[in-house]
Amino acid sequence: MKNFFLYDPKLLLYGFLIIFFASYGQTFFISLFNLEIRNHYNLTDGQFGLVYAIATTLSSLLLVGFAKLIDHIDLRLYSFIVSAGIFLACLGMFFFIENILFLFLIIFALRFFGQGAMSHAGETTMARYFGKNRGKAISIATLGGMSGVMFLPIIVINLTNTYTINQVWLMASITIVFFIPLLFITLHNQSSRHIKFKKKIVSDPLNKKWRTRDVLKNTKFYTYLPLSITPSFISTGLMFHQIFIFNQKGWSMEMLGNGYLLVGLFSIIGLLIGGPIIDKFDTRKTVLTALLPLFVCVMILLFFDNYLFFIMYMIFYGLNFGITIPFIGALWAEIYGVES
Repeated sequence: MKNFFLYDPKLLLYGFLIIFFASYGQTFFISLFNLEIRNHYNLTDGQFGLVYAIATTLSSLLLVGFAKLIDHIDLRLYSFIVSAGIFLACLGMFFFIENILFLFLIIFALRFFGQGAMSHAGETTMARYFGKNRGKAISIATLGGMSGVMFLPIIVINLTNTYTINQVWLMASITIVFFIPLLFITLHNQSSRHIKFKKKIVSDPLNKKWRTRDVLKNTKFYTYLPLSITPSFISTGLMFHQIFIFNQKGWSMEMLGNGYLLVGLFSIIGLLIGGPIIDKFDTRKTVLTALLPLFVCVMILLFFDNYLFFIMYMIFYGLNFGITIPFIGALWAEIYGVES
């Protein structure tokens, strides 16, 4: 394990940081402002949900084409572009213009650059440059996202007691400004790293260059696609409507803020479980086990309201986060190689 951490510590830090700052585009963060956004735009829960769903779906579809840039341009440039995108999206929330089209564009940008491109950059980089240790590398990088889940909700809930949500989003955009120099520091030797990577995989038949059309023709893609998107679809729905769910269950906002500590803690435990499993076993054979914590979450919401089950819900939701992210990231790398 010591050799793993010493192999490329700066790149591990890059993965941790870019996935942490991707939190601004994640549902758990945006949903903290759900009530204020709906009141500002005079939207019902369902109407805002529709805007959010359309923006998220569109961002996912466009990301398929955009994310290919990481295969063709320097990682530093790609990371700067997506970081600048999330900065502008956060700044847009500061202006908070009362126009539904503006809201759609801002939600789209947050989801596209944060939840999509920045997370993709971190996970792809870990899978690409750490070889057989990709599971552990993705887990370490994903700790950045888990740190966001643990601490950002508590920070936001405390800040909104003193500041407006516009000001909170301005603070978020300012933190991106401080992140960008760190990005270049952690990737200062990227050119030599990438040259070594290209030499290493040139003779590996498992790492051939896949085109999008070739992937779409491959039957394995359709076999594993449902396993890949199911956790995201269900988790996003639960997270986006968390305030509504908590109100229906009689659970308080204070419980929600404290519950995120459990989510973050057990996400880390999930990462510690999932990473070594990925490196030791064939991900394609073990990926189904990653769905079990999410199944337990849904069962708890269907049948139980007690405070004890709130704790269990948060625990299994955290395990779901921690286990599925490295599993899904490593799954596609195992099937289609790390160059595509």
